[in-house]
Formats: sequence, structure tokens, C-alpha cells
Amino acid sequence: MADGHSQSVKENSSEQRRGQVIGASSQFRRSFIQRVSLLGKLPTSFVLHRGKNHKVAALLGIDQEDMKSLPEGDLEDDLLNKMDLRRQQVSQTVEEVQKVIHRLTVDISYQDARFQAVPASDTYNGNIKVLAPSQFLITVPLNGLAGYREARAQRWRYYTLQGTKLSCPLRDPEGLQQWLEAEQFMKILWQWHEADVNIEGDIVPAKVLQVFQKLVENAVRTCQLSGKVSVLENRAAVWVAMETSTGQVELELAPTVEIPTAWSEKAHWPRCLKRWPSPERVECIKSFGFNLVARSNYHWQLSFSQAEQVLFEQLDEDGGCRRQCFEVMRQLKEDMWCPGRRPVLTSHHLQTVLFWTCEKYPHLKDWQVFRQSLLRLVRKLHKCVSQHFLKHYFVPKSNLLQSANPSELDAVAQKLAFFLKNPQVTVP
Repeated sequence: MADGHSQSVKENSSEQRRGQVIGASSQFRRSFIQRVSLLGKLPTSFVLHRGKNHKVAALLGIDQEDMKSLPEGDLEDDLLNKMDLRRQQVSQTVEEVQKVIHRLTVDISYQDARFQAVPASDTYNGNIKVLAPSQFLITVPLNGLAGYREARAQRWRYYTLQGTKLSCPLRDPEGLQQWLEAEQFMKILWQWHEADVNIEGDIVPAKVLQVFQKLVENAVRTCQLSGKVSVLENRAAVWVAMETSTGQVELELAPTVEIPTAWSEKAHWPRCLKRWPSPERVECIKSFGFNLVARSNYHWQLSFSQAEQVLFEQLDEDGGCRRQCFEVMRQLKEDMWCPGRRPVLTSHHLQTVLFWTCEKYPHLKDWQVFRQSLLRLVRKLHKCVSQHFLKHYFVPKSNLLQSANPSELDAVAQKLAFFLKNPQVTVP
């Protein structure tokens, strides 16, 4: 996503924002400001104690024998270098991914005008989300669908993905899902009425994915990227593996209907009597609209990625440490709690935990002491993982952990519980 939703320096911030941060007195803290993405200042009560070298080593993954030869002053540099290396690697990977995806989608758009090219950008690219250092979500905009409006009347559906009749109706969408009818758009390309994507007036995500996957396979060959990009088989959505200078990454390419002019009726937000964010901020965030993403068979998945991005970027205008806590929690997740190429928890899960906690604790006084703030977030994360239940921030009826592997969640919950008992050490 960030990672769901952030992408290191290109994920959510700029050099200008980092330059505005004040209050760091030591050289280490000044270096931390300059080199670590999104951490405006080193927390004054960091989770590790400087004098406990073996505990720093545990977080850094340094071998205990090697630890003996390290001067005490080098430990902070090791921590800094580890986070800096992660930032550099993700930034480099994003740059490489963006070039390849732009090249592929330009060819795809030439093959089929219903699919737009993913633009290339020197700054933040909203179409690329880093869910983990080796896992990305790429939203590919769909063309020729404008003037969206909510469906006026409900109707039963009696068709298979092959277009044959069913004796019983399909189940209605739940949570973050919904039907998409061609007549919901005031302006629409005639190609969206074609049988390759349309059944009885519905634009069906599984049909769109079938068309899109063939286009991706053709583009890989046409662009002569067969040695660098490969389409992954037996996936519900369209996934590709890509070789980068930092290793192989997996990309989900998701055709997306962008709806910037409306707010979904399923998103009952803001909730009554909530003090965060402010009413003015709410209206700004809702003005970014929402997306419908092709990730399943019959139902389109609602996405609020742009709204979430704006909400995240403006978290600490009051001088709090919310984003600092997120960045450290993400680093701990990737190093200790949930490592691996396909983690059960992504940055989007962590960001959702952060939003819910900000809503519960809306005041600056709740976000001035870093250690307390971080542990509050970890406790919330532990509760959600233990219960296998994390409500989507904008559509609380939807559980973001519904399809996660229960045993993997239980393993992460154990690591979180261990951390909460003694926040200075990693799991043995």
C-alpha cells in the first residue's frame, strides 16, 4: 500500500513537510529527521532504552556475538541505518515498478480503450500502494464511465458468469461490495455494453478481470518484458511477479472505476457525535469520492484510498505523534510481528487501526507522549488480531480480516502479546 496505504518518501510525504519539523536537539535526532520517511522527529521516549544493547540488537536482528564487537554509540546508527535502508529499498522499488506498469498499461490502453494507462509521477502516485515491501496494489483506471449515481431500484440477478440462467438469485452484496449497472452512468462508452464485460445490464468484475488478464499477458509479450514480468496463475484477481533490483515483488493489478464526484451511501461517516476529524476536514475528505475495484466475481469492492491518503497526511497538524507511531509500528510489524513476502497484515490494516484510535482519542494531549501512544496502538492492534475482526474505517460493517488465515493471525497475536508484556525485546 499504506504500504495501505504509504510508499516511503514517495508514499505520503515530501521534503518540504519534513523540513518543517522542529524540536530535535541532538545530532542523531537531526539525522533521523532527514533520513527516515514520515518520522518528523525521533520520539523523546523511544520504545528501546539506549543502555540495553542486547534489546536494541534484538530489534535490529543483530547476532549476539557480533553485538559484542559493536561500540555502544553505534547501536543508534544501526537502528537508523536499518530504517533508512528500508526507505531506500521501497523508494527504489516503487520507481522501478512505476516505470514498468506505465509501459504495460500504455500498451493495454492501446489494445483496449476501456483501460487507461497508469501515469508516471516524480512525486506521490496514488495508483501505487505499498502493502508491504514486496507486495503492491496497482489500481488501473477504467475509461468511459462518467456521471455516476447510486442505483435507484434493487433487482434480482439470475445469471452465471457465463451468462446462463440461474433458478435462484445471486446473493446481495455485503459490506464493501456492490453491484454496478451500466445505467448508473450518464456517460458511458458503448464498449461497456459488450457481452465480454456486461451481463443483463451489469458490468461484472469477473468479466472485466478476464478481459484485463488477457491484455496484461499480451502487453508483457509486446513490451518484451517476459524475462522481468510474469503473470501469476490460480489467483482470483490479476497478479504479476516482477524482478527488481531489490528482489522479486508481487503486484495486484486491479481495474478501478474512479468516482470523484460522489460519496458512497454505504459509508456512514462521520459517525454521530465524533470529534475527529473536524467537520471542515470531513467535507474535504469526502470531496475526493471513492473507487470501485474489480477484485471478485459479481460484486465490485468499494475503496476510499484517496480519502484515506488525505486523512493520513493531515494527521499531525496539531503537532502530535500519530504518524510517528504508525511508522515505528510498521517497522516492528515487518521486522518482528509479521515478516515475510505475503504478510497476513499489511500497512492498510495498521492505518485502519490508527484511524480508529485517533477517533477514540481525538485530542492532542493523547498524542504527545510517544511511548504511551505507540503502546495504545499496539494494544488496539492486538485486540483486533486476537478477535480476527478489524472494522473498515468508513464502512464498519465490513471486517478487513474476514479472509485472513486464522492460524497466521493467532501467531501474530502471540507475538503482539509478548511485545506488550515487555516492549523492549523481540520474540525469542
